[in-house]
Amino acid sequence: MKLGQRLNGGGPGGEGTVGAAQAGGAPAPTVPPPTLPKPAVSAQADPLLQIKQRAQQALFARLGSRLYDSSLGDDQLQAFVRQELSEIIDGERIPLTADERQRLTKDVSNDVLGYGPLQPFLDDETVTEVMVNGASAIYVERAGRLTRTDARFVTEDHLRRIIERIVSQVGRRIDESSPMVDARLPDGSRVNAIVPPLSVDGPSLTIRKFAKDPFQVDDLISFGTMTAPLAQLMDACVRGRLNILVSGGTGTGKTTLLNVLSSFIPEDERIVTIEDAVELQLHQDHVVRLESRPPNIEGKGQIAIRDLVRNALRMRPDRIIVGETRGGEALDMLQAMNTGHDGSLSTVHANSPRDAIARLETMVLMAGVDLPVRAIREQVASAVDLIVQITRLRDGSRRITHVTEVHGMEGQIVTLQDVFVFDYDAGMDADGRFRGQQRPTGIRPRFTETLEQSGIQIPPIVFGAPIGDMGVLTTRGAVAR
Repeated sequence: MKLGQRLNGGGPGGEGTVGAAQAGGAPAPTVPPPTLPKPAVSAQADPLLQIKQRAQQALFARLGSRLYDSSLGDDQLQAFVRQELSEIIDGERIPLTADERQRLTKDVSNDVLGYGPLQPFLDDETVTEVMVNGASAIYVERAGRLTRTDARFVTEDHLRRIIERIVSQVGRRIDESSPMVDARLPDGSRVNAIVPPLSVDGPSLTIRKFAKDPFQVDDLISFGTMTAPLAQLMDACVRGRLNILVSGGTGTGKTTLLNVLSSFIPEDERIVTIEDAVELQLHQDHVVRLESRPPNIEGKGQIAIRDLVRNALRMRPDRIIVGETRGGEALDMLQAMNTGHDGSLSTVHANSPRDAIARLETMVLMAGVDLPVRAIREQVASAVDLIVQITRLRDGSRRITHVTEVHGMEGQIVTLQDVFVFDYDAGMDADGRFRGQQRPTGIRPRFTETLEQSGIQIPPIVFGAPIGDMGVLTTRGAVAR
């Protein structure tokens, strides 16, 4: 017998546990139902819905502030909640199977202690991103592919409570006066939330998950993101204190690649990381992590990335890592790179190495300093040594498509030279996945001389032979692209 029939009195003789007539055949007195917000999931779709709501209310009433007792560990609190919840379910005297009881207990525990219907996806290591478009539409990304799930929030208020729980953990707030926020989960996963009136169809939530065990260079090689020779080159460039800019679009894996590049930094160097929301997971001991702060409810107290970059210069850093350059802090970062802070790393949103240079120029102008374009380009050409372009391809894979050296200035143009490029001509396999990988252009970059002065040797075989017809490239420099 289905749960809905058991709840509605579908037992033998039409008499059930819930809704049955009183003894003696007298009709049960009519009691008006409580006024509840209209759920996004109907009782027919989820027969346990009303039981969940009653169980949650009873659990909050019984436990109260003990749910937030910091003296209890996570495991203790989970066990405590499950014990109380079991007693509440027993008190309901509703015939539930073992599977239904387990599901009810898990769902209510997730709502009370976790992140509701999102919790199973956050626990699933195959899910890389969770996207919530209102209470009734939850999408996830697996292996680069988006799929819609059957999970739902009960109401928009339910979704709103989960969002507020996430942002409050990192001291942020979200309301009508501040309707969008960037935050993070305890494991470092990045969260973006936006609520009405900016989000017309209800609250929207996006969670970009981080692996519990951060990806290492071997993982990226196995994924095809880079090849072993390219990884060897990246290792030498980071140890040789070249200034490297990771460029790519949204969701291409810039932060993951930046984290892997940071792992090449020697243990005896002092690292200062600067981010909007802390995402980098460095394994070195000598790391200082700085995080920007939004304005308070009065519009005061904001600490921007640019302020942190300037402050970092007074902290005696060997390396400065800016999680993402997106505004006027580009000028301060370039000045740091040009004034003795070699080996700095950062990311930027751009679709190609040439676009990354143009983006840097634009962001320097956002600093409010009236500089001629040539002066800005000279700063960029002098500061940045290497641009690593990462792209999300049509098959969902994330690949490094260009490793480009910044040569300098020729006239009014910053000249670039590709060292590695992705081989698109290799085609696709039967599964629709690109067969290509990064191929050396056959040109030995100029920065190898700088690395050799630091005692870092790169085997000539790393740069290989040119692929195809690379006659437009010379050892003197790249054509102005």
